[in-house]
Amino acid sequence: MALILENKPIASNVFQMRVAANQQVKAGQFYMLRAWENIPTFSRPISICDQNGEEMTFVYEVKGKGTEIFSTLQAGDEIELMGPRGNGFVLKGQKCVLVGGGVGIAPLLLLAKRLREQGAQITAYLGFRSEEYLKEDFARYCHRIITDVGGKITDVIETESFDCAYICGPEVMMQAAWDKLKHSAEQVVVSVERRMACGVGVCLGCNIKTRQGNKKVCSDGPIFAAEDVFYE
Repeated sequence: MALILENKPIASNVFQMRVAANQQVKAGQFYMLRAWENIPTFSRPISICDQNGEEMTFVYEVKGKGTEIFSTLQAGDEIELMGPRGNGFVLKGQKCVLVGGGVGIAPLLLLAKRLREQGAQITAYLGFRSEEYLKEDFARYCHRIITDVGGKITDVIETESFDCAYICGPEVMMQAAWDKLKHSAEQVVVSVERRMACGVGVCLGCNIKTRQGNKKVCSDGPIFAAEDVFYE
């Protein structure tokens, strides 16, 4: 169990939760979060947004019973954290671009921090449905930030040369970003989102088809080479 330090709305239906947790994590990994005993049946997979000393931050959208329960929690309450899980991003390149859509921008924040620690020059494209959030946090690490509210962030991507592109968000957005960047970035990786039950690769509920065959998002991913996911 982890102590909740803060849980507050940062946009419409979007919350930021800080918890006391001192664990080694990789950008792009996730935890299975649970704040109930029996119902809902399954825990909820939430990506790590940030880590600072003995604190960890999650950003989530309220869109079901589980996340609705999360939104009612207050500082001093406890939440069960199971993880970290998943493979996480591999930090590569000195000139990188991040493309995020909706709450898919959340795991890109810790990635931006880790890339900046390695001296990378970072451009971030962040798309939002109705209002911006986390932009000031990204500004600490990114050299350039381009945002779009209510439109398609992929429409404004400039196809300059990058060592690596990191993409996270709705699948249709990620494919559009891949189409834009596959000829200008040496490597493109995506963070895939799927419904999960166990989170450890046992139930096979989060299988996806890839160029190498079926893969489990929770244990083989959630980070994959874009060319392996969007191969058809």
